[in-house]
Amino acid sequence: ALKLRAGDKHCLVARSKCYLKLGDTENALKDAEASLQNDKTFSKGLYQKAETLYTMGDFEFALVFYHRGNRLRPELQKFTLGIEKSQEAIVNCIGSPSSVKLENKEDLCFISRQAESKKANQKLQNKVTKDQKWTRKQQPVRNPKTERQLLGELYADKVYLEKLLKDEDLMESSTKQGIKVADLVLSGISYLDTRSEFWQQQKPIYARVRERKLRQQRWIRDKKRKPAEVGRYIVKSMEDIDMLLTGDSPEESCKKAERVLKRIQGWSDEEVPNKNELIGNLHSCIGNAQLEMGQMEAALQSHKMDLEFARQNDLRDAVSRALGNVGRVYARIGKFQQAIDTWEEKIPMAKSSLEKTWLFHEIGRCYLELNEAGAAQNYGQKSLQSADEEGDAEWQLHATVLVAQAQVKLKDYWSAIMNFEKALEKAKLIHNEAAQKAIIIALDDVSKSFIEELNKRREEPTVYSLKENQDDEKQKEDAGNYKEHGNSQEGGNEQENKEEEEEEEESEGEEKRRDRKE
Repeated sequence: ALKLRAGDKHCLVARSKCYLKLGDTENALKDAEASLQNDKTFSKGLYQKAETLYTMGDFEFALVFYHRGNRLRPELQKFTLGIEKSQEAIVNCIGSPSSVKLENKEDLCFISRQAESKKANQKLQNKVTKDQKWTRKQQPVRNPKTERQLLGELYADKVYLEKLLKDEDLMESSTKQGIKVADLVLSGISYLDTRSEFWQQQKPIYARVRERKLRQQRWIRDKKRKPAEVGRYIVKSMEDIDMLLTGDSPEESCKKAERVLKRIQGWSDEEVPNKNELIGNLHSCIGNAQLEMGQMEAALQSHKMDLEFARQNDLRDAVSRALGNVGRVYARIGKFQQAIDTWEEKIPMAKSSLEKTWLFHEIGRCYLELNEAGAAQNYGQKSLQSADEEGDAEWQLHATVLVAQAQVKLKDYWSAIMNFEKALEKAKLIHNEAAQKAIIIALDDVSKSFIEELNKRREEPTVYSLKENQDDEKQKEDAGNYKEHGNSQEGGNEQENKEEEEEEEESEGEEKRRDRKE
């Protein structure tokens, strides 16, 4: 991209971020500064330069650029956070400002830590030459316990690399790309040394010890919370969990709920009087978040735990909630009969017409999936009745569509058309364009099926009537042969009657043909 557009500030910032991730702070700083060359107020460039300086351990200069960015773009939270972490790192390094006294000397000068870090990096880069074996310059020996605290999980990696240095044969070998193994090992150790120095500057051991003590004090203080404080914490936490879930952040909502659950489980019944009810509620929140993330089995287990807690403590409302959620999971994974059984158990617990509306609708939808159209129509009509009682147009629409779909399965096409037309009116009323389009397509399909059914019905009577006429004619011929030995008067009358009947049959046949044609 930079070859196509040299000096593009956005590309320079992006490349600087990559260099920073690789630990190449020198090139990261060059690109960050280059992005500001033509525009000193470029907020992304200022932030990237500040981040690079911070990573280099140059906390004072990082603080300067965080402040510059914050003055230009105060609405960006990242500059505020940068100021806070820089100030904290400086205090960790030198202690509280009140405890530091500066002497006013003429030869006092301030040197950027950038220059120091560059020199340190140069010292740490030990190259292997042809004439000399690989060597590593001796560093000041650091207490292993301190180093372990600074490096954390990376400490084991450093120990492993240092063991490799002792294998002379391995160190003299090269990779397929021609890079010496010794160079790779030394660069790895060099990187870890640099990072441990940075972390030591950012948060020295004494600061970590102080922070741990403060954490312990807060934990002891939290354990002695007053009931009012516990209540406020629980209410605030539940609100946050709900907001994260409704704000399309189910993963964060799940993590928050799990943290709160773990904390509440550690409290006594005296501190939280409704502890069991609250635990069940949190299992429900976790289950809802897992459902949104597509973790169906985990969601089912969480909702079943909610149901178990509710039944153990005889909490009717919680049982109703848990049954509704368990049914939802069953329906989502295609276990429609289990969903029906679960929801039918919930029906007596439904309190409002609106709750009954969605419950009947979901049961009807499951029956439709199981091809039990009669039961689906029945529950659809119940859902519609409850929606009418509530006066909810949206649920009236859903219920009417369900009834119509069930009637299509039952081949009651005329009733289905009538209900689809009612649903279309509801969709127009609430301005649901997607529903309108879907209903129009369904109406078209039902109309075609209805016409086909009518044509079949019209063809069946026609075949039957033709057969009936042939049978009548045969019977009449037999009757004529039987009576031909009668008197001539009667024979003449019979002949006249026969002719009249034939004329009537011909006229009736003509009318039927006209009807068929119409």
